[in-house]
Amino acid sequence: MVGLNKNILRTILIISYIMIVALIISGISALFSYLNTGADRSKMLHTEIRKVEQYIPKVTWEPLQNEGRAMDNQTLNALQNDYLDAWYVKQVAYRTNKTAGIKDYYTDSARKNIIDFIALNKADTISLEATTLNHKPTLEFFSEDGQLAVITDRDVVEYKRVFKNEALVLETTETSTYKMVFLLEDGFWRIRHLVKEMSTPFVVEANKINTDSLTLKGINYYPKATPWDMFGDAFSKDTISNDFKIIKAAGLNSVRLFVQYDDFGKAEVNPLKLEKLKQTLDAAEENNLKVVLTLFDFYGDYSVMNWTLNQHHAKKIVSTFKDHNAIIAWDIKNEPNLDFDSRGEDLVVSWLDNMIDAVKSVDSIHPVTIGWSNTQSATILKDKVDFVSFHYYEDLSALDTAIKTMRKDIPNKKLVLQEFGISSYSGFWKPFGSSEEDQANYHKKIQEIIASNNLQFMSWTLYDFVDVPKAVVGSRPWRRNTQKHFGFIDKNGAKKASFKYITN
Repeated sequence: MVGLNKNILRTILIISYIMIVALIISGISALFSYLNTGADRSKMLHTEIRKVEQYIPKVTWEPLQNEGRAMDNQTLNALQNDYLDAWYVKQVAYRTNKTAGIKDYYTDSARKNIIDFIALNKADTISLEATTLNHKPTLEFFSEDGQLAVITDRDVVEYKRVFKNEALVLETTETSTYKMVFLLEDGFWRIRHLVKEMSTPFVVEANKINTDSLTLKGINYYPKATPWDMFGDAFSKDTISNDFKIIKAAGLNSVRLFVQYDDFGKAEVNPLKLEKLKQTLDAAEENNLKVVLTLFDFYGDYSVMNWTLNQHHAKKIVSTFKDHNAIIAWDIKNEPNLDFDSRGEDLVVSWLDNMIDAVKSVDSIHPVTIGWSNTQSATILKDKVDFVSFHYYEDLSALDTAIKTMRKDIPNKKLVLQEFGISSYSGFWKPFGSSEEDQANYHKKIQEIIASNNLQFMSWTLYDFVDVPKAVVGSRPWRRNTQKHFGFIDKNGAKKASFKYITN
């Protein structure tokens, strides 16, 4: 028994020794691996900025003709990345009145002014929301030792909102010029000196687009089986093309389609989604239909810090398809006025205003509109849009008067009734709803109003839907079932009585 215990003890000691040796070897290996790899700034610095996800203003460098040493593209990209990181960190600091991250992107002398400014704002209960949308930097000087660079950044478009005791007191967009000295420290470019040389109000000249030829007799479109998920896994060009044939044969000339910000990949637009959208536009062109493409559907975060991401998203889609023959207009946002209460009307309108400028900077040919949810909001930004779009789901008896009021308030722009319709659902969850006959009478009447007022229109919608996602109207069955039955064609493919009045 004594010999057995000794053997057990000996075995335990041997196993323990082997484990200790393995841990030592593993530790040495990890240390060796660390010493043979470059430093990871995301771990080295606590800010862990990722501009691809958080901050992507437009940057256009002037041709490199600087004094001193020539700068290669790799160094220029590193300098640009650190420069934009510095902007982003400063904007976060001004919004929160906290200095976290400032020391990572500014040297001692440069960050003193920032820290003092934050302390003053904090004492006065002032905060600042800001972003830059455009930069045009020029490399003025790069030292022979590669440790110092001087940049002049012109036409920096800055949008700012100033708050006092959390109340908005100032909103401004300006164009500024900055001069900066950078030092290379620990392998990273930090701002040592920054001077704002000049600043002027930012003014965008109105790009007036002739809409005389614009004629919309159309319909809002989703496939029957995949509403609000048109470009998902069940995407089918054949299905869409067949539906477009039905729309064209009904006497309509256009469709309104929707791009969802999250679905399309946010700032980094998914190329697979772009390909599906291209196939859809191709199908429209093949069937001689024009497309009003609505951007930012189901997007409700207008935060200033996200503007560069939003504009990057919009510019990618617009630049990709601005030359497609099917495109007839861009619709910036579907029913943004529904976000006024939750996000603030001033912020939403400023976001729309700047987004119009962003789209027009890429496409100066196609008109731009906004899909307001009612007639009351239609006058907002009426001088920025090229035609005015509004939705109407209210009592038809008031529509004629509402149109005349809009015509008085907006005398020089075309009006498009961009959404309208009525559900034919009358069942267990809504026993006093409308019938298919009621729906037909509704469309007959509204087409008479459209014709008498010489309105352009896009109705809602071609099909009754098999299912409606809860994210669209919520989980209440009376709302979901009602939303399923707005179509001119039922879920079995049979034309309803209202189809006779799909156009006037």
